[in-house]
Amino acid sequence: MKRVSIKLLGDAKEAYLALKKLVEDERKKGIKSSFNQTLFRSIEDKIIILKRDYDFGIHIPKDRIGRKYIVEYGVTNLWKVNLSGGWRMIYTLKQPQRENTEVEILSIWLDVLDIISHEDYDKIFNYRGR
Repeated sequence: MKRVSIKLLGDAKEAYLALKKLVEDERKKGIKSSFNQTLFRSIEDKIIILKRDYDFGIHIPKDRIGRKYIVEYGVTNLWKVNLSGGWRMIYTLKQPQRENTEVEILSIWLDVLDIISHEDYDKIFNYRGR
């Protein structure tokens, strides 16, 4: 049995909550379609997919992991998921050691670290001019 839990951390949590509020405000005003709503649905859809298939995303090579993620989060691996409008969701996998070897349960946490634009992604991962 595999249990996958997803936590939004730091910048990702702030971006997600701000976007959620914008979408709620738009819906209260009767706006039924907007970029904010499309992006929010894209994030929600990808979270559902990641709960079923945590390696759905694209693995980022170790030599491309930005210092920000190593210093702030102590990551040893990084993945990205493409979102609507060229946005990216950056996450890491954490797999704690099994606490009870008799029980075959593998716990995996997906820590979503960032929800960023394509332009910011290129800057963080040093993809300028490619």
